[in-house]
Amino acid sequence: MSFSPKMSDSRLLAIDPSLRCTGYAVLEVDARGKPRALDYGIIRNAPKVAPSACLVAIHARVTELLVQWQPGQVALESIIFVQSHQTAITLGAARGAAILAAAQRGLPLHEYPPRRVKQAVVGNGAAQKSQVAFMVRALLQLTETPSPDAADALAIGLTHLQTARSPVRRPPPHGSL
Repeated sequence: MSFSPKMSDSRLLAIDPSLRCTGYAVLEVDARGKPRALDYGIIRNAPKVAPSACLVAIHARVTELLVQWQPGQVALESIIFVQSHQTAITLGAARGAAILAAAQRGLPLHEYPPRRVKQAVVGNGAAQKSQVAFMVRALLQLTETPSPDAADALAIGLTHLQTARSPVRRPPPHGSL
């Protein structure tokens, strides 16, 4: 697949993967270096929808967002520790659907653990979801408080933008295809 000439390195798609409610956010850095949210929301899959159909829906919607917004990179939440193997497998599958969409476009992928995201946005790695949503709203000067999943995606995006500007802590992109 070829790259679009409109693809922007200053634009980022951030994803908080989940089988039923995948949060997404499109952020861009303006000429002054200030981040702003261009779009955010949830890829919602009803409980009655089969898991395989949820994965198709996640992949399709992430692909649509990539085509619509032409980001130059993707950031997402890394694997988290969960007590249930089934939950881990389900979360991994949702991540895989989103990662595949980015990989098919040849985009660099950056992963951040939840504690690091909370630390970067709230200043506390054990922050509650409501604190993350409040800080995301304040930092991006949003007129409404985003839903928890969308707020998490916005926080992942802000974490990447903060990390990308730091000369010391910039992580390498997760394998490029």
